[in-house]
Amino acid sequence: MAARFALGRLLATPGALRALEVAGVLPFALLARHHGGEWGDLSPEDHRANDRALRDGSRLFSAYVLPTGVQVWVITEAEPRAATTLLLPEEY
Repeated sequence: MAARFALGRLLATPGALRALEVAGVLPFALLARHHGGEWGDLSPEDHRANDRALRDGSRLFSAYVLPTGVQVWVITEAEPRAATTLLLPEEY
């Protein structure tokens, strides 16, 4: 999957890192999906919002459900896309 935007600085909360470790999922697996425009477990409306964000530079948001059932969010800041963060919904 080809990169569709800049990720900027990569950040992750301790909760997200713990959840990924317990699930046996590498953070870069989710980052690769997000970076390639595979937005995960979002509504069609949210998918369209991300597609618009690719054009207008606003925030990008993905959500992925791990094999353990825990959801992890990946958020890339709006332009200039200085950072991308992995976090749990309750950490937002």
